[in-house]
Amino acid sequence: MNTQESKTALITGASSGIGQELAKLFAKDGYNLVLVARSTDKLNELGAQFWDEYGVETTVITKDLSEENAAQDVYNQVKDKNIRVDILVNDAGVGLYGKFATETDWEREKSLIHLNVLTTTLMTKLFLKDMVERNEGKILNLASLVSVTPMPLMAVYGATKAYINNFTQSLINELKGTNISVTALMPNATDTDFFNKAGAANTKVTENLDDPAVVAKDAYNAFIKGAHKVVPGSFANKALEVVSYITPQETLAERMRKSMEPKDEPKTEEKNNTAAWTWGISLAAVVLAGAALAVLYTNSSEYDKLRYRYKARKLKSGADDMFGDVKESLLTGLDNLKGAVSTAKEVVAKAKETFADAVAKTPSEVEEAV
Repeated sequence: MNTQESKTALITGASSGIGQELAKLFAKDGYNLVLVARSTDKLNELGAQFWDEYGVETTVITKDLSEENAAQDVYNQVKDKNIRVDILVNDAGVGLYGKFATETDWEREKSLIHLNVLTTTLMTKLFLKDMVERNEGKILNLASLVSVTPMPLMAVYGATKAYINNFTQSLINELKGTNISVTALMPNATDTDFFNKAGAANTKVTENLDDPAVVAKDAYNAFIKGAHKVVPGSFANKALEVVSYITPQETLAERMRKSMEPKDEPKTEEKNNTAAWTWGISLAAVVLAGAALAVLYTNSSEYDKLRYRYKARKLKSGADDMFGDVKESLLTGLDNLKGAVSTAKEVVAKAKETFADAVAKTPSEVEEAV
């Protein structure tokens, strides 16, 4: 049943991966679709599938979005067809693997920047202007968890995602007081064709990839509610985002570099260090969340204190699960736990400065930060 007859979602990069999974979710909820990608056959196939399963109309626009004026051409085609875009999903993007100075090709990097930055920016500008005139609309921009970390061996890609995240958060502020929401999607490494196309299929990061269907589901649920950002997937993903704001950039760069190196068998010490880092950021995130809740509780009304006690119970439950996992890891070696505690202490020490002025903030400001 089509429950959103007058609503249309335009999705770039819709032929595969996260974009395709998002298209399925919009179709299931009755949104008509405008699907944009380079593969005409695949988009037509998806359109036929969505019509058969959900009764929604699909418009296919075949376009290489890394080309000059690609965004303007897509916008013109949409206007010529008299389609009103209520939701814009800027999902299309590419990466490139290798050392910037000696291994990567400038023409490919220029194409990457055009697609990830210029096209996304112009698509947003063109369709956002129409949304502002109607005072209604939603935009989802694909950033990444690497938008808040360095990314050695994919330096240009990481820089483009930092731009998208910053751009999105700035628009959120500019659009306060309107009925328009903009959301940054910040997934961790996901099981799509991205790494293969980027020339990074043999890197360690591909040994532990998130499911694109799970990423899309988490993203969709948060986006529809108007969230400013969404970090889909596990607690560890969310912990990584929080801790990235307070961990020294040199430390983050080193960890990211290791994850982007080839898959040669790591030494036992490296495995332990990786486990320590993972548990360390999780432990630190629990401490930081607890500290923030404590500040909120102290500065809140009786009604809000009830809400924060409930949040504290949820935090404790999550922490209990995590510490249970840490206890289990003792079976494989005490070094992991020792390293985790050491990492957590280092991160929390840095966090003290970050939360030093928390008592001066309003509860809403602290809650937004968390």
